[in-house]
Amino acid sequence: MKILKTILSRRMLVSFIMGFSSGLPLLLTSTLLQAWMKKEGFDLTLIGLTALFGLPYSLKFLWAPVFDRFALPFLGRRKGWLLIVQLLLMLSIAGIGFSNPRNDPWLLICIAFFVTFFSASQDIVIDAYRRESLSDEELGMGSSLYVNGYLIAARLLVAGGGLIIADYVPFRFVYLIMAAFILPGILTTLLAKEPLISVARPKSLREAVLAPLADYFNRQGALWILAFILMYKIGDTMASAITTPFYMDIGFSLKEIGTLVKLFGFWATIAGTSIGGIIMLRLGINRSLWIFGILQAISTAGFAVLARIGHSIPALAAVIGFENLSAGMGTAAYMAFMASITNKKFTATQYALLTSLMAVPRTVLSAPTGFLAKYMGWENFFIGCVLIAIPGMLLLLKFAPWSPKEGDINNER
Repeated sequence: MKILKTILSRRMLVSFIMGFSSGLPLLLTSTLLQAWMKKEGFDLTLIGLTALFGLPYSLKFLWAPVFDRFALPFLGRRKGWLLIVQLLLMLSIAGIGFSNPRNDPWLLICIAFFVTFFSASQDIVIDAYRRESLSDEELGMGSSLYVNGYLIAARLLVAGGGLIIADYVPFRFVYLIMAAFILPGILTTLLAKEPLISVARPKSLREAVLAPLADYFNRQGALWILAFILMYKIGDTMASAITTPFYMDIGFSLKEIGTLVKLFGFWATIAGTSIGGIIMLRLGINRSLWIFGILQAISTAGFAVLARIGHSIPALAAVIGFENLSAGMGTAAYMAFMASITNKKFTATQYALLTSLMAVPRTVLSAPTGFLAKYMGWENFFIGCVLIAIPGMLLLLKFAPWSPKEGDINNER
């Protein structure tokens, strides 16, 4: 009964809507914009450069201290900034719609950069708000609902709905429609409660920049925790980074891949994050990290089994369903863990640093996967991905032993 009450609470609804607001802008400057540029006859070289729009997401820790140090004179420290950033984000998305890519492509590119900058800024404030408004016991469920809202906005609304709508109306109207979808987030910001925290904000910008680092590295096992953040999902991430060529190599058609991997896999991920949140309410973050990490490794091994089986729709469905389910669980626990180890005085800065570090396996460490798969073969490559996940699991012995249910990291500080 307590679990159901937590799931249906107002705080969880806020987490879901804020996740939706965070996920909405992500593919507006990649998938959707690339489709528009292609339709307008842009050179592939210029279209490829849209990947650079993602830089603000990796560098957001550089301006995160501003949100910790300063509070605007309305709505509160978090809500004030969030409202301003969301309004600027909505105007920027609408600005893409009012631009003319054929006549002034560089203006379009400039506005798109503002979209990603304000989107990354929104992520900073929302992450801080979620950490400060939820209790340690609620972080797992709140993180899972945040991820679900994020995925629904990014994959269903933008990547799916946006492209479908663009078949019937001009792209400029699609962007205006997407800008309007920021309104639920703005309304939520206005109606939600400002988090109440007992610690004072940093007294200077210097303190906001340096103190979060000093606070983090002064804690026991700080370097081990950073190593864990880098390695916990590395096997799962490396395997997932190159699955499409793998499916094609063993004989699956693009239609089969699109139906099973993209659609079925999406809903399996949604189910995984939801189930993961419920499990964390019962077991806590520590034990969930163990269980979900083991499931992630087993699901990665499923790709090696599929490589041996070859073309089989039932086998693909089983592997995709299990992999996305376990990945969803792992992601929810991963995000809850990072939130739990932040100091509420520097939430925005510390969480931005940790999530930037989280992106390293997805971007840098996944880069050589094609080379490895080519020379190792698919089966050996996926077995290697399972083995590389083991060090991340063993690191849990240092700071997240199985025994305590709620001896989670922040209780040691």
